[in-house]
Order: sequence, then C-alpha cells, then structure tokens
Amino acid sequence: MKKIFTTLFTPAVALMLFQSCQKDISTFHDIQPYSFSSIDSTGGEWKPIYISGGDAVSIPNPADVISVEYQAEIEAMKTTMGNATDNERAAVQYWGTNSAVRWNEISRDLVAKYNLPPAPNEDGTYGIPNSTDPSVYPYFPFAHPPYASRVYAYLSVATYDALVVVWNQKYKHHRLAPYKVDGNISPLLPGNDLPGFPSEDAAIAAASKAILAFMFPLEVDYIAGKAIEAQNSRMWGGMNVQSDITAGDSIGRAVANMLIDKAKGDGMKFAQVSQHVADSLETAADNIYGYHWENLEVPQRPIGIAPFFGHVKLWFVPSVLDVRPSPPPAIGSEEYNNAVNELNDYQKHLTDNQEDLVFFWNDGAGTYTPAGHWNNLASEYIIQNQLNPLRTARALGYLNASMMDAAICCWDNKYYFHFPRPSGADPEIKTLLGVPNFPSYTSGHSTFSGSACTVLSYLFPEGSGYFTQLANDASNSRKYACIHFSFDCSAGLTCGINIGGFSVAAAQADGAN
Repeated sequence: MKKIFTTLFTPAVALMLFQSCQKDISTFHDIQPYSFSSIDSTGGEWKPIYISGGDAVSIPNPADVISVEYQAEIEAMKTTMGNATDNERAAVQYWGTNSAVRWNEISRDLVAKYNLPPAPNEDGTYGIPNSTDPSVYPYFPFAHPPYASRVYAYLSVATYDALVVVWNQKYKHHRLAPYKVDGNISPLLPGNDLPGFPSEDAAIAAASKAILAFMFPLEVDYIAGKAIEAQNSRMWGGMNVQSDITAGDSIGRAVANMLIDKAKGDGMKFAQVSQHVADSLETAADNIYGYHWENLEVPQRPIGIAPFFGHVKLWFVPSVLDVRPSPPPAIGSEEYNNAVNELNDYQKHLTDNQEDLVFFWNDGAGTYTPAGHWNNLASEYIIQNQLNPLRTARALGYLNASMMDAAICCWDNKYYFHFPRPSGADPEIKTLLGVPNFPSYTSGHSTFSGSACTVLSYLFPEGSGYFTQLANDASNSRKYACIHFSFDCSAGLTCGINIGGFSVAAAQADGAN
C-alpha cells in the first residue's frame, strides 16, 4: 500500500466548500450539435416507464401555419434571432440539439456539489439534513449514492415519459418547424424532419426544472435560470416559435408533477432511521449470523447512511427478495480466510494498474457517485451514436431506473446481512480510500456496475465487451482498495446483472425496437 489519506472535515470546512460551489457549477463536455441518426416518428406510441401513455397529457391544438396568429409568431422569432447577443448565440450552441444530455450533466454536477457527508459537531454528535429547513447545516440533501441514484432516476424517467407525450403530439398535429415553414429562416443548429410543435427541448427543460428543484431545494434559482435559458435558446436559434415552447413546457411540467407525486410516497423520507431502529438491525444480524457491522469513524457516526433505503419503491424489480444473494461466508470459514489473505496481499503488492483503477472508480465524497460515473459513460455513447432526444431519454430512463433499483436492492442487502467491512473484521487491513459509512455486503460499486453494464449492453450492443470490462474493473477496484472482500464484489456484480435484466425486459416490451 502506497498511501492512506485522511481529511479533517469540520462544519467550517463544509461551509467553505458549499459556498465555493455555489458560485459556479461547472459542466464537463463540449457537446457539439449534431444531426440525428433517426427521428423515431412512431415514438409517441412507445410505452412510457411510469405514466399511462403518450396521450396522458392534453394540450390545446396549435394554430395553423397559414394563420395570422402563427405568422406573427414567426416574425417575433425572427426579431428575437436578429437581436440575439453573442452570449445568447453561445447558449444556443451550449444547449445544442440534444438538451437531455446537458440536463443529465447538470444533475451530475448538483450531485457532486451535495455529496458531502455531514461533519461532526464540536461535541462529537452529528446533525441530519432536514428537507423542511435545507439551508441549515448539514445542508439538504446529502447526495450519497442511494440519493444520487434517485435523482438520476426521477429526472430521466420524467424526461423520457414527457418526450413520449411530445412525440405523440408532434405526429398528431404535424405542424412543421418554423425553418420548414419560412425559407428565410436560417437556424443556428442542424435542422431535422421532426414537427416543431410541441418543442421537445422546452419539455425537457420544464421536466428537469421541476425534478431537480424538488431534489435540490437550495438550487431553485440556479435551476430555473438554466431552464429559462434552455427554452429561450430555441427562439434565439430559430428552432421553435413561442407556442411550440409553451406547449412543450406544459407537457414537461405535467409529467414531472406526476413523478414528484410518486417520489413523495416512495419511502425515501423513512430511509434515515432512528437510533432505536438502527440498533434493532444490529441485533437482528447478531441473532441470525453472530456478527454486525460497526462504523469506524472517529467520532463515531451512530447511524449509517440510509438503512431503510432498501424499503424504497422499486421501478422494475418485483421485490428485493427476487435478487437477494445468499449470505456471505461465515467469519472464520475457509472462504472468508482466503478473502482476508487476498486483501493482505493487495496491501503488500498492489500494482500501478490496480491502484489506477482504485482512484478512477473512487466516486466518493464530492463526486457524482458510481451511478453518475455510468451516466457520464452513457452520455458519450449517446453523442457518438447521434441519438435524438427521445431515444436519448429512453436510454437514460432505463439505465437510471435500473441503477436506482440496484441501489435499493444493494442497501437492502447491506442492512439485512449487516456484514462488517474488512477493516472492521480485521484491524490489520487498511484501506486506500477510507472506510464507507455503511455495511460491506454487497458492494455498491459492483451492484451499480452490473446493472449499468447489462442495460447499456442492450442499448449499445457494439460496446458490450467494453461495458463488461468496465463493470469488472469497477467491482475489482473495491477489493484492490481493501474496502470490500472479494465475495462482496462477486455477489454484488451478479445481483446487479440480475437487476439490469428486469430493466432490459421492460425496454424490450415498450415498442421502441
């Protein structure tokens, strides 16, 4: 082992980091606008993930393109284009032709900003983020891996379901894009054959605004500003008239509100339990298996992260029992001792390549978490394949709903089996990255990665071998860091692959293929 790092983390340091992040939220990609590889004209007939269908939201009929009303909108858009500033034209390129990817990126930035474990108080106690008073330290939310998976899932499902409705309305009304109506309009982005009404980008912005503001209440103003910019960019760029945008906004808000209603009742508010409940979980593990996990933080944080996240409602998996693995090997058994010896060997003989994998897949505090790592990868494949916004949202919807299922099932495993971390079971084992504040079995990285690999291999079969290798690397990185036993990783990977299969089965039946 080369180095073990520790950090003194106090409320003052947390406040400094939080305030510095508030000044500017960066983005990761220079996403060049592109022409779509297909427009999926039958997309309005696809089955959404949550809402009832493409006709779930009603909007008023649009004005005809030859009407005085519409022609006035065309002239207003031309004026808006002509008066656009350099910054506004830059915003057109920033949002591009597929703003679903950009909103996914923004969600990852927000997760990274809020993925800060609450620091101890001066008396050694710990506060708990409070959604009813989010601006008081510790700030709400703490975007730990389960919470992050929930952010990505609700954002992605709301976007996909909203766009199924948008496509339904596009091909119901067949109103052309303004640059198809008026040959004097030269759009600033690549054109396509999609009907212009309603605006897909307006729907994406409205849905994203509602979901992200719900998940990150301290960022309401920032998120609203990005949504306004995204919608206005469609007029600055000559892509949509105002009624296109208004209709898309209406659809996005309506669908997002349905998903927010679901989120309010999905069980997340009960995920962080009382000390009494946390103690009862330890007692249950002691009674069944003769051991329990104990947090090693100093001062000790009495309750782990979200012990009841395993009770949150699933998307595709019928029940956590359908994918729950067999118990881990008994402490002191041959399999267990072999796993301990393996970690001791990594401490002494970790290769440079193995260490590189540890840090590449770190995904700890201040990052967009393992699920965000896989979203970043998915975005690269989406852009590479030049997917349209509907096809993009479908990919992200199935990927992220599956990874939220993976988080739910993994956290159920963690607090059902309550298995100690390697350094908790054997004090001679030292970690490369610190010790996470939740039980060991099964590995979260492995479960997320098995799920993501399975879904992405279905969506992008040409990358299947690459995704499999990445999933194995992510899983193995946790034992290289001595954070997990090998059986934590292998069981988690298998569990994740099984979870991903439920998502793939749903995608195969949605009519998109």
